[in-house]
Formats: sequence, C-alpha cells, structure tokens
Amino acid sequence: MVRTQIKSIIAAPMPKPLTRAEIEKIFEAFSLHDPEPRGELDYVNVFTLLVAVVLSAQATDVGVNKATKALFAIADTPEKMVALGEDAIREHIKTIGLYRNKAKNVFLLSQMLIEKHASEVPDTREALEALPGVGRKTANVVLNIGFGQPTIAVDTHLFRVGNRTGIAPGKTPLAVELALLKRVPKHYLLHAHHWLILHGRYVCKARKPECYRCIIAQWCRYPAKTAG
Repeated sequence: MVRTQIKSIIAAPMPKPLTRAEIEKIFEAFSLHDPEPRGELDYVNVFTLLVAVVLSAQATDVGVNKATKALFAIADTPEKMVALGEDAIREHIKTIGLYRNKAKNVFLLSQMLIEKHASEVPDTREALEALPGVGRKTANVVLNIGFGQPTIAVDTHLFRVGNRTGIAPGKTPLAVELALLKRVPKHYLLHAHHWLILHGRYVCKARKPECYRCIIAQWCRYPAKTAG
C-alpha cells in the first residue's frame, strides 16, 4: 500500500518548486494555525517514545497507542522491557501489524541500550540507526520529539505533501527530506515535520485532498484541487 502510493506520486509530473517567499508564507500559516504541533503517539519518556515509533511502522498511531497503553504501564525502561521478555512483549502488541518481528526488535534494542548506552536512548542518528528496528525515519522522529533537534522524518504523508505542494519535490523520501532541510526556513524547522505530516494525514489526503479547507491552498502547486 505504502509503496503503491509512493510509486503513484513519483509517476505524477513534478511540480515547479515553490519560491522561498512562498514557503515562508506556508509555514507562517501553519504556525499561526497550530503554534505547538504534537505527534499522536503516546509515550511517557524517550525510551517509550523510541519503542512506540518502532512499533508504528506500517501501523496507525491509534492502533499503536491501544497496544502500548498496558505495555508501557509495566515496562517503561529498557530493564523492565528485557525482564518482561520477548514472548510477553509479543502478546501485548499482537494487534499491530508485523508484531512478531517488532517484538523481537523491541526486546533486542532494549538489551542493546542496557549493554551499550547505560540504558539511555542515544541522541545521535548514527547510534539510533544501529539499534534493531530503527531506520532513518524512526531516528529522525526520536531526535525531533525526544531531543528537540530540527530533523524531518519523511513518511508517506510528508512525501506526498512535499511533492504535491511544490515545497520539496523529490523522487525518494531521502531527496524530499534533504530538500526540506534546505528549503524550510530555520525558524520553522523544529516543527516542520509535524505540520507537514498532520497536514497530509487530515487535509492533503492521498485519494481526495480536502483542498477546500486547506490553509495553504493559495500557494500550493497541486493542479487537481478539489472543491467542497
């Protein structure tokens, strides 16, 4: 499903990139509309944030939150997660897609945090990506939310918005990420990841974007805008 969406975006004609002045206006509009955007995953500390993001791959935030409510109540540190064991972790998250592999990764990354990082979640991309189940996107989310770093995690929603609008057209998630880091004004960069993902999730939807209520429609390059 995700690959199909990305392929359809890549197949569409690339829009002309927006100007820096237009991008400034877009993020000014996002900022006025939602000054302090937040992610929708529930967590109690940086460790549970990391686990939640690992579990969220190819799953909804709502589904992850339901599964982790009881899990995080009894295992909110690497030590507690290891003590719980892979089998019990699997039972807690069995409603999530790919739960068997994810349970294994959560157990192994908890072990690695204990053994190599004194039970602390590292604050560098390189160290995070060395953990089981953690890729660039997951690392960027943790760095942004957990450590306040101006990173951008490109999921399907953000990839779509970056291309449709002309903010950061690109053929790959990495290309979109690097373009955004270069083109988004620095004073908006910390929250850019959340604004764009939430916009793609609730307004600039894959099948039928709700352009009639879009706060950035006047600058957007998307040619097939929808009416209400």
